[in-house]
Amino acid sequence: MPVAASAVYFLNLRGDVLINRMYRDDVGGNMVDAFRTNIMQSKELGTCPVRQIGGCSFLYMRISNVYIVIVVSSNANAACAFKFVVEAVALFKSYFGGAFDEDAIRNNFVLIYELLDEIMDFGYPQNLSPEILKLYITQEGVGSPFSSKPQDIRTPANATLQVTGAVGWRREGLVYKKNEVFLDIVESVNLLMSQKGTTLQCDVTGKILMKCFLSGMPDLKLGLNDKIGLEKEAEAKARPSRSGKTIELDDVTFHQCVNLTRFNTEKTVSFVPPDGEFELMKYRITDGINLPFRVLPSIKELGRTRMEVNVKVKSVFGARMFALGVVVKVPVPKHTAKANFQVTSGRAKYNAALDCLVWKVRKFPGQTELTMSAEVELISTMEEKKSWTRPPIQMEFQVPMFTASGLRVRFLKVWEKSGYNTVEWVRYITKAGSYEIRC
Repeated sequence: MPVAASAVYFLNLRGDVLINRMYRDDVGGNMVDAFRTNIMQSKELGTCPVRQIGGCSFLYMRISNVYIVIVVSSNANAACAFKFVVEAVALFKSYFGGAFDEDAIRNNFVLIYELLDEIMDFGYPQNLSPEILKLYITQEGVGSPFSSKPQDIRTPANATLQVTGAVGWRREGLVYKKNEVFLDIVESVNLLMSQKGTTLQCDVTGKILMKCFLSGMPDLKLGLNDKIGLEKEAEAKARPSRSGKTIELDDVTFHQCVNLTRFNTEKTVSFVPPDGEFELMKYRITDGINLPFRVLPSIKELGRTRMEVNVKVKSVFGARMFALGVVVKVPVPKHTAKANFQVTSGRAKYNAALDCLVWKVRKFPGQTELTMSAEVELISTMEEKKSWTRPPIQMEFQVPMFTASGLRVRFLKVWEKSGYNTVEWVRYITKAGSYEIRC
Protein backbone atom coordinates (compact mmCIF):
# COMPACT_ATOMS: atom_id res chain seq x y z
CA MET A 1 0.00 0.00 0.00
CA PRO A 2 1.51 3.41 -0.96
CA VAL A 3 2.23 5.76 1.91
CA ALA A 4 -0.43 8.37 2.66
CA ALA A 5 1.73 11.12 4.23
CA SER A 6 5.34 11.97 5.00
CA ALA A 7 4.38 15.23 6.70
CA VAL A 8 1.18 17.08 7.60
CA TYR A 9 0.96 20.88 7.81
CA PHE A 10 -1.84 23.10 9.09
CA LEU A 11 -1.61 26.59 7.55
CA ASN A 12 -3.75 29.70 7.89
CA LEU A 13 -4.83 31.77 4.87
CA ARG A 14 -1.60 33.83 5.04
CA GLY A 15 0.51 30.69 4.78
CA ASP A 16 1.71 30.69 8.39
CA VAL A 17 2.31 27.25 9.88
CA LEU A 18 -0.05 26.61 12.79
CA ILE A 19 0.92 22.99 13.45
CA ASN A 20 2.97 20.42 11.58
CA ARG A 21 3.90 16.79 12.14
CA MET A 22 6.73 14.90 10.38
CA TYR A 23 6.13 11.16 9.98
CA ARG A 24 9.08 10.31 7.72
CA ASP A 25 12.52 11.78 7.09
CA ASP A 26 12.26 11.65 3.28
CA VAL A 27 11.01 15.27 3.07
CA GLY A 28 12.67 18.37 4.39
CA GLY A 29 11.25 20.65 7.01
CA ASN A 30 11.23 23.58 4.58
CA MET A 31 8.87 21.91 2.08
CA VAL A 32 6.04 24.16 3.22
CA ASP A 33 7.98 27.11 1.74
CA ALA A 34 7.65 25.50 -1.69
CA PHE A 35 3.90 25.21 -1.16
CA ARG A 36 3.61 28.89 -0.22
CA THR A 37 5.76 30.09 -3.09
CA ASN A 38 4.56 27.88 -5.92
CA ILE A 39 0.91 27.40 -5.02
CA MET A 40 -0.42 29.97 -2.55
CA GLN A 41 1.37 33.02 -3.94
CA SER A 42 0.77 31.99 -7.56
CA LYS A 43 -3.02 32.07 -6.99
CA GLU A 44 -3.42 28.45 -8.16
CA LEU A 45 -5.10 27.09 -5.04
CA GLY A 46 -8.39 26.37 -6.81
CA THR A 47 -7.02 24.64 -9.90
CA CYS A 48 -6.07 21.18 -8.62
CA PRO A 49 -5.75 19.75 -5.07
CA VAL A 50 -2.69 17.67 -6.04
CA ARG A 51 0.54 19.31 -7.20
CA GLN A 52 4.09 18.06 -7.74
CA ILE A 53 7.00 20.35 -6.95
CA GLY A 54 10.64 19.30 -6.88
CA GLY A 55 10.02 15.58 -6.64
CA CYS A 56 7.41 15.90 -3.85
CA SER A 57 3.64 15.72 -4.08
CA PHE A 58 1.47 18.24 -2.24
CA LEU A 59 -2.12 17.23 -1.46
CA TYR A 60 -4.12 20.00 0.15
CA MET A 61 -7.65 20.83 1.27
CA ARG A 62 -9.18 23.97 2.75
CA ILE A 63 -11.41 23.60 5.81
CA SER A 64 -12.86 26.90 7.06
CA ASN A 65 -9.85 29.28 7.25
CA VAL A 66 -7.25 26.50 7.48
CA TYR A 67 -5.31 24.69 4.78
CA ILE A 68 -4.34 21.09 5.56
CA VAL A 69 -1.36 20.10 3.42
CA ILE A 70 -0.01 16.56 3.09
CA VAL A 71 3.50 16.17 1.65
CA VAL A 72 4.87 12.89 0.24
CA SER A 73 8.00 12.13 -1.75
CA SER A 74 7.23 8.56 -2.81
CA ASN A 75 4.26 6.96 -4.56
CA ALA A 76 1.21 8.30 -2.72
CA ASN A 77 -2.33 7.02 -2.31
CA ALA A 78 -4.17 10.29 -2.95
CA ALA A 79 -7.63 8.91 -2.12
CA CYS A 80 -6.35 7.55 1.20
CA ALA A 81 -4.70 10.90 2.00
CA PHE A 82 -7.86 12.94 1.39
CA LYS A 83 -9.96 10.41 3.29
CA PHE A 84 -7.53 10.77 6.19
CA VAL A 85 -7.97 14.56 6.14
CA VAL A 86 -11.78 14.34 6.17
CA GLU A 87 -11.82 11.80 9.02
CA ALA A 88 -9.21 13.75 11.00
CA VAL A 89 -11.23 16.98 10.75
CA ALA A 90 -14.34 15.13 11.96
CA LEU A 91 -12.28 13.80 14.88
CA PHE A 92 -11.00 17.27 15.80
CA LYS A 93 -14.50 18.71 15.65
CA SER A 94 -15.77 16.04 18.04
CA TYR A 95 -13.12 17.13 20.57
CA PHE A 96 -13.54 20.88 19.99
CA GLY A 97 -17.33 20.96 20.25
CA GLY A 98 -18.00 21.13 16.50
CA ALA A 99 -15.57 23.91 15.57
CA PHE A 100 -12.48 23.61 13.38
CA ASP A 101 -10.72 26.85 12.43
CA GLU A 102 -7.52 28.76 13.17
CA ASP A 103 -8.64 29.75 16.68
CA ALA A 104 -9.61 26.16 17.56
CA ILE A 105 -6.17 24.93 16.45
CA ARG A 106 -4.30 27.60 18.44
CA ASN A 107 -6.35 26.85 21.56
CA ASN A 108 -5.91 23.07 21.33
CA PHE A 109 -2.45 22.52 19.84
CA VAL A 110 -1.34 20.16 22.63
CA LEU A 111 -4.38 17.94 22.10
CA ILE A 112 -3.90 18.03 18.31
CA TYR A 113 -0.30 16.85 18.62
CA GLU A 114 -1.43 13.98 20.82
CA LEU A 115 -4.14 13.01 18.34
CA LEU A 116 -1.77 13.25 15.35
CA ASP A 117 0.54 10.77 17.07
CA GLU A 118 -2.32 8.31 17.45
CA ILE A 119 -4.11 8.59 14.10
CA MET A 120 -1.05 8.12 11.86
CA ASP A 121 2.05 5.95 12.23
CA PHE A 122 5.03 6.28 9.86
CA GLY A 123 2.76 7.74 7.19
CA TYR A 124 0.00 5.14 7.43
CA PRO A 125 -3.45 6.07 8.85
CA GLN A 126 -4.56 4.31 12.00
CA ASN A 127 -7.83 4.34 13.96
CA LEU A 128 -9.66 7.67 13.54
CA SER A 129 -12.89 6.73 15.34
CA PRO A 130 -13.82 9.44 17.89
CA GLU A 131 -15.74 6.92 20.01
CA ILE A 132 -12.63 4.76 20.44
CA LEU A 133 -10.01 7.50 20.80
CA LYS A 134 -12.03 9.19 23.54
CA LEU A 135 -11.72 6.04 25.61
CA TYR A 136 -8.05 6.67 26.28
CA ILE A 137 -7.28 10.24 25.10
CA THR A 138 -9.35 11.94 27.77
CA GLN A 139 -8.01 15.47 27.46
CA GLU A 140 -10.82 17.93 26.83
CA GLY A 141 -10.68 20.41 23.99
CA VAL A 142 -11.63 24.06 24.46
CA GLY A 143 -15.39 24.31 24.15
CA SER A 144 -15.77 20.52 24.14
CA PRO A 145 -19.30 19.33 24.99
CA PHE A 146 -17.93 16.14 26.51
CA SER A 147 -16.77 17.79 29.74
CA SER A 148 -20.26 17.30 31.20
CA LYS A 149 -20.28 13.59 30.35
CA PRO A 150 -17.80 11.82 32.61
CA GLN A 151 -19.04 8.43 31.48
CA ASP A 152 -17.70 9.18 27.99
CA ILE A 153 -14.14 9.79 29.16
CA ARG A 154 -13.61 6.89 31.53
CA THR A 155 -10.91 4.53 30.31
CA PRO A 156 -12.09 0.92 30.47
CA ALA A 157 -9.76 -1.96 31.10
CA ASN A 158 -10.17 -3.25 27.55
CA ALA A 159 -9.52 0.05 25.74
CA THR A 160 -6.46 -1.36 24.00
CA LEU A 161 -8.46 -4.39 22.85
CA GLN A 162 -11.14 -2.18 21.35
CA VAL A 163 -8.58 -0.07 19.49
CA THR A 164 -6.67 -3.00 18.03
CA GLY A 165 -9.50 -5.53 17.82
CA ALA A 166 -11.82 -6.32 14.94
CA VAL A 167 -14.76 -4.33 16.35
CA GLY A 168 -13.26 -0.87 16.63
CA TRP A 169 -16.50 0.94 15.82
CA ARG A 170 -18.45 -0.24 18.88
CA ARG A 171 -17.63 -0.22 22.59
CA GLU A 172 -18.73 -2.89 24.99
CA GLY A 173 -21.07 -2.49 27.92
CA LEU A 174 -23.95 -0.75 26.12
CA VAL A 175 -27.31 -1.26 27.82
CA TYR A 176 -30.77 -0.19 26.60
CA LYS A 177 -34.13 -0.76 28.27
CA LYS A 178 -35.76 -1.30 24.89
CA ASN A 179 -33.71 -2.90 22.10
CA GLU A 180 -34.73 -1.46 18.73
CA VAL A 181 -33.40 -1.38 15.18
CA PHE A 182 -34.56 1.17 12.60
CA LEU A 183 -33.77 0.47 8.95
CA ASP A 184 -34.52 2.93 6.15
CA ILE A 185 -34.06 2.23 2.44
CA VAL A 186 -33.79 5.58 0.67
CA GLU A 187 -33.63 5.68 -3.13
CA SER A 188 -33.20 8.51 -5.64
CA VAL A 189 -34.49 8.06 -9.19
CA ASN A 190 -32.52 9.68 -12.01
CA LEU A 191 -34.44 9.84 -15.29
CA LEU A 192 -34.20 11.43 -18.71
CA MET A 193 -37.33 10.80 -20.79
CA SER A 194 -38.24 11.90 -24.30
CA GLN A 195 -41.33 13.93 -25.13
CA LYS A 196 -43.08 10.79 -26.38
CA GLY A 197 -42.48 8.88 -23.17
CA THR A 198 -39.40 6.87 -24.22
CA THR A 199 -36.85 6.34 -21.46
CA LEU A 200 -33.48 7.64 -22.64
CA GLN A 201 -31.53 7.21 -19.43
CA CYS A 202 -32.52 5.85 -16.03
CA ASP A 203 -30.86 4.58 -12.87
CA VAL A 204 -31.49 4.41 -9.14
CA THR A 205 -28.98 5.28 -6.44
CA GLY A 206 -29.90 4.01 -3.01
CA LYS A 207 -28.60 3.74 0.52
CA ILE A 208 -29.57 1.73 3.57
CA LEU A 209 -29.56 3.80 6.76
CA MET A 210 -29.70 2.17 10.17
CA LYS A 211 -30.19 3.37 13.71
CA CYS A 212 -29.39 0.73 16.33
CA PHE A 213 -30.19 0.90 20.02
CA LEU A 214 -29.02 -2.56 21.06
CA SER A 215 -27.43 -3.80 24.26
CA GLY A 216 -24.22 -5.79 24.39
CA MET A 217 -22.37 -6.90 21.27
CA PRO A 218 -25.08 -8.14 18.86
CA ASP A 219 -24.55 -9.83 15.50
CA LEU A 220 -27.00 -8.82 12.77
CA LYS A 221 -27.84 -10.52 9.48
CA LEU A 222 -29.70 -8.72 6.71
CA GLY A 223 -31.39 -10.51 3.81
CA LEU A 224 -32.42 -8.67 0.65
CA ASN A 225 -34.17 -9.84 -2.51
CA ASP A 226 -31.03 -9.42 -4.60
CA LYS A 227 -30.50 -12.07 -7.26
CA ILE A 228 -27.09 -13.33 -6.18
CA GLY A 229 -28.07 -13.62 -2.52
CA LEU A 230 -31.24 -15.60 -3.28
CA GLU A 231 -29.39 -17.96 -5.61
CA LYS A 232 -26.71 -18.56 -2.98
CA GLU A 233 -29.32 -19.24 -0.31
CA ALA A 234 -31.20 -21.66 -2.58
CA GLU A 235 -27.94 -23.44 -3.38
CA ALA A 236 -27.13 -23.83 0.32
CA LYS A 237 -30.58 -25.29 1.02
CA ALA A 238 -30.46 -27.51 -2.10
CA ARG A 239 -33.82 -26.36 -3.38
CA PRO A 240 -35.10 -23.95 -6.05
CA SER A 241 -35.31 -20.31 -5.15
CA ARG A 242 -38.69 -18.79 -4.45
CA SER A 243 -40.55 -17.04 -7.21
CA GLY A 244 -40.74 -13.28 -7.05
CA LYS A 245 -38.88 -10.25 -8.23
CA THR A 246 -35.12 -10.28 -7.80
CA ILE A 247 -32.81 -7.37 -8.49
CA GLU A 248 -29.16 -7.00 -9.41
CA LEU A 249 -27.20 -4.55 -7.30
CA ASP A 250 -24.39 -2.57 -8.93
CA ASP A 251 -21.56 -0.57 -7.36
CA VAL A 252 -22.23 -1.78 -3.81
CA THR A 253 -20.29 -0.03 -1.03
CA PHE A 254 -20.47 -1.28 2.58
CA HIS A 255 -19.77 0.25 5.97
CA GLN A 256 -16.60 -1.05 7.58
CA CYS A 257 -18.66 -3.10 10.05
CA VAL A 258 -19.85 -5.53 7.32
CA ASN A 259 -18.06 -8.89 7.22
CA LEU A 260 -16.81 -8.87 3.63
CA THR A 261 -15.41 -12.40 3.82
CA ARG A 262 -18.82 -13.74 4.73
CA PHE A 263 -20.47 -11.62 2.05
CA ASN A 264 -18.14 -12.98 -0.64
CA THR A 265 -18.77 -16.60 0.34
CA GLU A 266 -22.42 -16.59 1.50
CA LYS A 267 -23.69 -13.34 -0.14
CA THR A 268 -25.29 -12.28 3.14
CA VAL A 269 -24.82 -8.94 4.88
CA SER A 270 -23.55 -9.84 8.36
CA PHE A 271 -22.24 -7.22 10.77
CA VAL A 272 -21.78 -6.02 14.32
CA PRO A 273 -23.41 -2.58 14.13
CA PRO A 274 -22.06 0.70 15.51
CA ASP A 275 -24.14 2.29 18.23
CA GLY A 276 -26.63 4.85 16.96
CA GLU A 277 -27.09 6.02 13.39
CA PHE A 278 -24.89 4.98 10.45
CA GLU A 279 -25.02 4.20 6.71
CA LEU A 280 -24.84 0.46 6.19
CA MET A 281 -24.45 0.37 2.41
CA LYS A 282 -24.84 2.26 -0.87
CA TYR A 283 -25.81 0.78 -4.22
CA ARG A 284 -26.88 1.59 -7.77
CA ILE A 285 -29.39 -0.18 -10.03
CA THR A 286 -29.79 0.24 -13.79
CA ASP A 287 -32.20 -2.57 -14.79
CA GLY A 288 -35.84 -3.31 -14.01
CA ILE A 289 -36.66 0.11 -12.59
CA ASN A 290 -40.28 0.96 -11.78
CA LEU A 291 -40.77 4.64 -12.54
CA PRO A 292 -43.06 6.30 -9.96
CA PHE A 293 -44.37 8.93 -12.42
CA ARG A 294 -44.92 9.25 -16.15
CA VAL A 295 -45.19 12.72 -17.66
CA LEU A 296 -46.71 13.57 -21.05
CA PRO A 297 -46.12 17.23 -21.96
CA SER A 298 -47.50 19.26 -24.85
CA ILE A 299 -46.18 22.78 -25.50
CA LYS A 300 -47.44 24.71 -28.52
CA GLU A 301 -46.22 28.14 -29.57
CA LEU A 302 -49.14 30.12 -31.01
CA GLY A 303 -47.55 33.01 -32.81
CA ARG A 304 -45.17 35.45 -31.16
CA THR A 305 -47.17 36.28 -28.05
CA ARG A 306 -48.94 33.12 -26.89
CA MET A 307 -48.13 29.59 -25.78
CA GLU A 308 -50.34 26.70 -24.78
CA VAL A 309 -49.00 24.26 -22.18
CA ASN A 310 -50.61 20.93 -21.25
CA VAL A 311 -48.97 18.49 -18.87
CA LYS A 312 -50.35 15.11 -17.81
CA VAL A 313 -48.74 13.39 -14.83
CA LYS A 314 -49.69 9.81 -13.96
CA SER A 315 -48.62 8.02 -10.80
CA VAL A 316 -47.64 4.44 -11.56
CA PHE A 317 -47.20 3.13 -8.01
CA GLY A 318 -49.91 1.31 -6.04
CA ALA A 319 -53.33 2.82 -5.44
CA ARG A 320 -52.91 2.56 -1.65
CA MET A 321 -49.73 4.65 -1.75
CA PHE A 322 -49.30 8.38 -2.24
CA ALA A 323 -46.52 10.82 -3.04
CA LEU A 324 -45.76 13.90 -0.98
CA GLY A 325 -44.42 17.27 -2.02
CA VAL A 326 -44.82 16.76 -5.77
CA VAL A 327 -43.46 19.70 -7.77
CA VAL A 328 -43.51 19.94 -11.58
CA LYS A 329 -41.41 22.72 -13.14
CA VAL A 330 -42.28 23.49 -16.78
CA PRO A 331 -39.83 25.90 -18.48
CA VAL A 332 -41.11 28.93 -20.41
CA PRO A 333 -39.28 31.65 -22.39
CA LYS A 334 -37.61 34.52 -20.54
CA HIS A 335 -39.95 37.11 -22.07
CA THR A 336 -43.04 35.58 -20.46
CA ALA A 337 -45.53 38.15 -19.16
CA LYS A 338 -48.11 36.05 -17.30
CA ALA A 339 -49.93 32.70 -17.31
CA ASN A 340 -53.48 31.54 -16.62
CA PHE A 341 -53.84 28.05 -15.16
CA GLN A 342 -56.32 25.20 -14.86
CA VAL A 343 -55.29 22.27 -12.64
CA THR A 344 -57.19 19.19 -11.52
CA SER A 345 -55.37 19.26 -8.18
CA GLY A 346 -52.85 21.42 -6.36
CA ARG A 347 -51.73 24.94 -7.20
CA ALA A 348 -49.75 26.43 -10.09
CA LYS A 349 -48.06 29.77 -10.65
CA TYR A 350 -45.53 31.46 -12.90
CA ASN A 351 -42.10 31.93 -11.30
CA ALA A 352 -40.25 34.70 -13.13
CA ALA A 353 -37.00 34.08 -11.24
CA LEU A 354 -36.84 30.46 -12.47
CA ASP A 355 -38.46 31.12 -15.89
CA CYS A 356 -40.87 28.26 -15.39
CA LEU A 357 -44.40 27.30 -14.43
CA VAL A 358 -44.38 25.68 -10.99
CA TRP A 359 -47.14 23.19 -10.26
CA LYS A 360 -47.31 21.87 -6.69
CA VAL A 361 -49.41 18.95 -5.44
CA ARG A 362 -49.19 18.31 -1.71
CA LYS A 363 -50.49 14.73 -1.82
CA PHE A 364 -50.57 12.71 -5.06
CA PRO A 365 -52.45 9.36 -4.80
CA GLY A 366 -51.25 6.28 -6.66
CA GLN A 367 -52.78 5.14 -9.96
CA THR A 368 -54.05 8.68 -10.55
CA GLU A 369 -53.72 11.04 -13.50
CA LEU A 370 -53.62 14.80 -12.91
CA THR A 371 -53.38 17.54 -15.51
CA MET A 372 -52.27 21.13 -15.70
CA SER A 373 -53.23 23.47 -18.55
CA ALA A 374 -51.85 26.97 -18.96
CA GLU A 375 -52.22 29.82 -21.41
CA VAL A 376 -48.95 31.73 -21.43
CA GLU A 377 -48.74 35.31 -22.68
CA LEU A 378 -45.37 36.48 -24.01
CA ILE A 379 -44.02 40.01 -24.27
CA SER A 380 -43.99 41.15 -27.87
CA THR A 381 -40.60 42.44 -29.01
CA MET A 382 -39.43 44.16 -32.16
CA GLU A 383 -36.29 42.05 -32.30
CA GLU A 384 -36.04 39.05 -34.57
CA LYS A 385 -37.41 36.01 -32.80
CA LYS A 386 -34.76 33.52 -31.76
CA SER A 387 -35.51 29.83 -31.57
CA TRP A 388 -36.28 28.84 -27.99
CA THR A 389 -34.19 25.92 -26.78
CA ARG A 390 -36.63 24.14 -24.52
CA PRO A 391 -35.06 22.97 -21.24
CA PRO A 392 -36.50 19.73 -19.83
CA ILE A 393 -39.38 19.54 -17.37
CA GLN A 394 -38.17 18.76 -13.85
CA MET A 395 -39.96 16.91 -11.06
CA GLU A 396 -39.55 16.70 -7.30
CA PHE A 397 -41.34 14.16 -5.10
CA GLN A 398 -41.15 11.70 -2.24
CA VAL A 399 -43.01 8.39 -2.23
CA PRO A 400 -43.07 6.60 1.16
CA MET A 401 -43.15 2.79 1.30
CA PHE A 402 -42.12 2.50 -2.36
CA THR A 403 -38.83 1.56 -3.98
CA ALA A 404 -38.26 2.18 -7.67
CA SER A 405 -35.73 -0.65 -7.79
CA GLY A 406 -38.04 -3.16 -6.12
CA LEU A 407 -35.53 -3.76 -3.32
CA ARG A 408 -37.10 -5.38 -0.26
CA VAL A 409 -35.86 -6.55 3.11
CA ARG A 410 -36.62 -10.27 3.42
CA PHE A 411 -35.38 -10.58 6.98
CA LEU A 412 -33.37 -8.80 9.66
CA LYS A 413 -32.09 -11.13 12.36
CA VAL A 414 -30.41 -10.13 15.61
CA TRP A 415 -28.34 -12.50 17.75
CA GLU A 416 -26.93 -11.62 21.16
CA LYS A 417 -25.65 -13.95 23.86
CA SER A 418 -28.16 -12.70 26.45
CA GLY A 419 -31.04 -13.60 24.09
CA TYR A 420 -33.09 -10.41 24.50
CA ASN A 421 -36.06 -9.59 22.28
CA THR A 422 -35.61 -6.98 19.56
CA VAL A 423 -38.09 -4.71 17.78
CA GLU A 424 -37.25 -4.10 14.11
CA TRP A 425 -38.66 -1.21 12.07
CA VAL A 426 -38.26 -1.09 8.28
CA ARG A 427 -39.23 1.87 6.10
CA TYR A 428 -38.90 2.64 2.38
CA ILE A 429 -38.85 5.96 0.57
CA THR A 430 -38.19 6.99 -3.03
CA LYS A 431 -37.17 10.53 -3.96
CA ALA A 432 -36.53 12.36 -7.18
CA GLY A 433 -32.90 12.75 -8.13
CA SER A 434 -32.47 14.28 -11.57
CA TYR A 435 -35.97 13.52 -12.90
CA GLU A 436 -36.27 15.25 -16.26
CA ILE A 437 -38.65 14.99 -19.23
CA ARG A 438 -37.91 16.65 -22.53
CA CYS A 439 -40.65 18.88 -23.89
